[in-house]
Amino acid sequence: MSDKIINSPEKKAFTSGRMVYYVLGVLESLLVFRLVFRLLGANPESGFVSFIYSITKIFLVPFEAIFRSATTNGIETSAVLEPGTIIAMIVYALIAWGIVKLIIILTKGQDIEKPQPQA
Repeated sequence: MSDKIINSPEKKAFTSGRMVYYVLGVLESLLVFRLVFRLLGANPESGFVSFIYSITKIFLVPFEAIFRSATTNGIETSAVLEPGTIIAMIVYALIAWGIVKLIIILTKGQDIEKPQPQA
């Protein structure tokens, strides 16, 4: 009977997958904040709102021209629906899922065993 090394490929794949999903969770959270702030007409001069807009802008560049943003003007604020943000969230989730599946496929069936001590 052989003992598996603690850092087996399966464990590394699991850890790598968790890291990918963690990064996705952070990105999706930032994009949700942006979507809600734009929908509710948040003040873009507010520090936190400005911070969220500036960080998420780079991730939305590939999706900006897919659809036009819908704007409604209220008495004090303007609400904006950015379909590009929603599409970006879906695309980034699919990319993360694909990366995790690729990691699983590449590490499946690779068992590394401890060498047996020789007598």
